[in-house]
Amino acid sequence: MAPRLKVFEWSDGFHRFTVAAPSRPKALAAWGIQQDIFASGLAKEAPEAEDAEAARARPGEVVERGLTVDIGQAGPRAARPRARKGPTAAERRRAQRLADELETLDRAQAESAEAVRVEMKNLEARAAEEKARFDQTRTRLVRDLARAREKL
Repeated sequence: MAPRLKVFEWSDGFHRFTVAAPSRPKALAAWGIQQDIFASGLAKEAPEAEDAEAARARPGEVVERGLTVDIGQAGPRAARPRARKGPTAAERRRAQRLADELETLDRAQAESAEAVRVEMKNLEARAAEEKARFDQTRTRLVRDLARAREKL
């Protein structure tokens, strides 16, 4: 069963906007308004409005009437442009370029980290050699010093 339609209207002072819809939220959506203008009294249910018959003939379409010009003309309001679906080609290219840059950065960091690990390993080996040389020299000097003190 089709929903029962009510006629709602509001005016911005220059135009009167009338729509046939099953509820206030549906009327607000047809007008493209987020704020509840019914609560402020700006919009109202108007079953006997001038454009009520035109609105009932096209449920969900806004009938717009100029209040200062062409008062006798009533017609449907132009449809709002629909939101686009999906990303544009430029957005896809940008996302791909950023993904490529991220992959390149990750690869460069991994290579740099490996180079640092190799350098640290070489430094640790060098430090071990230096320690061994120090220990050997110290041991020799301690032994020579002990012999020299024995002769004193």
